[in-house]
Amino acid sequence: MSVPMLKIGAVLSTMAMVTNWMSQTLPSLVGLNGTTISRGGTSERIVSALYPSPEEGWQIYSSAQDADGKCICTVVAPAQNMCNRDPRSRQLRQLMEKVQNISQSMEVLDLRTYRDLQYVRNTEGLMKVVDGKLKVASENPRSLNPKGFQELKDKVTQLLPLLPVLEQYKTDAKMILRLREEVRNLSLVLMAIQEEMGAYDYEELRQRVLLLETRLHSCMQKLGCGKLTGVSNPITVRASGSRFGSWMTDTMIPSSDNRVWSMDGYFKGRRVLEYRTMNDFMKGQNFVQHLLPHPWAGTGHVVYNGSLYYNKYQSNIIIKYHFRSRSVLVQRSLSGAGYNNTFPYSWGGSSDIDLMADENGLWAVYTTIPNAGNIVISRLEPQSLEVLQTWDTGFPKRSAGESFMICGTLYVTNSHLAGAKIYFAYYTNTSSYEYTDIPFHNQYSHISMMDYNPRERVLYTWNNGHQVLYNVTLFQVIKTSGD
Repeated sequence: MSVPMLKIGAVLSTMAMVTNWMSQTLPSLVGLNGTTISRGGTSERIVSALYPSPEEGWQIYSSAQDADGKCICTVVAPAQNMCNRDPRSRQLRQLMEKVQNISQSMEVLDLRTYRDLQYVRNTEGLMKVVDGKLKVASENPRSLNPKGFQELKDKVTQLLPLLPVLEQYKTDAKMILRLREEVRNLSLVLMAIQEEMGAYDYEELRQRVLLLETRLHSCMQKLGCGKLTGVSNPITVRASGSRFGSWMTDTMIPSSDNRVWSMDGYFKGRRVLEYRTMNDFMKGQNFVQHLLPHPWAGTGHVVYNGSLYYNKYQSNIIIKYHFRSRSVLVQRSLSGAGYNNTFPYSWGGSSDIDLMADENGLWAVYTTIPNAGNIVISRLEPQSLEVLQTWDTGFPKRSAGESFMICGTLYVTNSHLAGAKIYFAYYTNTSSYEYTDIPFHNQYSHISMMDYNPRERVLYTWNNGHQVLYNVTLFQVIKTSGD
């Protein structure tokens, strides 16, 4: 008596090939960061053939004319989800989900078939015994006495559990036929999509978008600095840690360092988590731990050129900690600076000293008693931490929610809670200030860290246990040589 073994390996192999093709074909295109660049002088028109409609591509439009009649144009890079709106991308994602569901069904079926086959193999000896006794009884019926009949009956009874197994085999065989039909249908749909796309290669598109992104960043660096005119909607990267904390990437320009650092809490912390990439940070994987020799205070830390600059707990000392050597390179007291919640931001948290970096270098934002609690800005020498120049802004620090530097200008928010806006700007190049009205969405209602990264031209924030990014809009009029 032989029981056929169901062969599903070929179908599983086909599914693996389809899944592999889908994962390579499905686009994972990364959108650009949405920074707005304004350009005056000669007008340039850029036409992109990558996207089917203006709202999905590079937007170029005339916004105003200056006093000399020159055209001021605005170039807006595509949003981060630009390629997700492609209907073919949506259809491919749906097919990917269907393939994954079929693959899971096939795996379950494979495991069940293997289990049942083991049971059949274990009863193979018993089946041979029953088969032998039946042959003897058929050839010589008189040899089957009552005792032998009872033994044969017992053996047959032991084989009864095979019946539901065989019934399950029948059901599984039908399922395999149905799954094979679904795979065939999927193959037809995929072939149709390939024919529709023709030479429209998503991998090639992805490379072209990455090239455009590189060119955009290069252009941004050549354009230099600008004035902050807008902040985008928040982009939540991850929810982790406590209510207060700090996270950052290296702010040095230029740099190829893609690491991300996270420092949870504001009080006596020493543990810094270093993630290899932003993607690893989002998934909470591939990280190493640094244990600082001295605890920190506040959340005003910054990473600049491979080193962490932070305020030492219960002091006005700034420490420069080098990540690769895991050692303190230098520490220096910030003369007269308040500490230990003497002059914090409105949310408290020992935020007396806030270190930050922008296109012009390394800065410290703090207050002193002689300055009557008003915000003081000092530009620091990164190697020695020596104060190079200092400005008194006249703005009370306890009235500020957070602050950050862009292109030598300090921008201050009026609150750390919901409804906050960027309310004050101090320009170090002219030692002047103005009150501003730049709204932004405080999604989680409690910001305890807000810093600008000049490499990426985004704001990093820690908002009530959420790590959030904001794109910024910088305005600048550049005069051409013919002006």
